[in-house]
Amino acid sequence: MRLALGAIMVAHGYQKVFGGLHRHAQFVAGIGMPAWLGYVSAFTEFLGGILILAGFFTRPAAAAIFIDLFVAIWKVHWHNGLMGAPDRPGYEFPMAAAALAFALIFFGAGPISLDHVLRGGSSRTFK
Repeated sequence: MRLALGAIMVAHGYQKVFGGLHRHAQFVAGIGMPAWLGYVSAFTEFLGGILILAGFFTRPAAAAIFIDLFVAIWKVHWHNGLMGAPDRPGYEFPMAAAALAFALIFFGAGPISLDHVLRGGSSRTFK
């Protein structure tokens, strides 16, 4: 779960950070949000994905990615419906990724992660 979400977010964030950061910020401004949030979302996806892949600060990174995806669904994909059309993607894919992020917020990174190693191998969970 962690590796799938991390790979997806690194790939999407990489395109934004290294392939048109300013263009993404302009897009974000065009949907009625401050342009600086475009930079925040691009780096949240890229750096958050790297953190999730490594299993380091997994819960905060997953929370940031969940918020990023929630806003993407709300501001970009919602009006296209669940499935959308070939030229207008729906919200099914960002919703699936948001579900993974939501699960990681509550379940954590798991035993094969930096979080687990640095915590000394304890299994701290919400109760």
